[in-house]
Amino acid sequence: MPVTANSIITPQTPKAATVVATAANTDYDDAPANAAGALVTAGANGARVTRIYAIPRATVTATQLQLYRSADGGTTKRLFDSALMAAYTMAATTEAPTTDFGYSDDNPLILSPNETLYPAIGVALAGGVVFVAEWADY
Repeated sequence: MPVTANSIITPQTPKAATVVATAANTDYDDAPANAAGALVTAGANGARVTRIYAIPRATVTATQLQLYRSADGGTTKRLFDSALMAAYTMAATTEAPTTDFGYSDDNPLILSPNETLYPAIGVALAGGVVFVAEWADY
């Protein structure tokens, strides 16, 4: 979408997506071996991310959740945020806990044009951890 100089640009297109991470990632450099697929890809004018959280799909031990950002289509992924998912035993009679990264309307994550976010988990989980994102492209 073309923009007008000196005019406020507000988020235009609300979006949401999920991706599942199953393999353990213990490689924190610019090429993590087991990052999951792209969770968020900002539009041509960037994006405003207002929520990212994760939920386990099976019994899970305490697990580091990782977020990487890439400005070059995924070639270089930089670790920029993490959260700890507490241990939880999956049961039909309990609520599976979500782990929130803390982004909100008051504390958004701003992405540059076409920047992409990739999640990863520190401990392998065959059932996987689902990452959920909500954002709007400018």
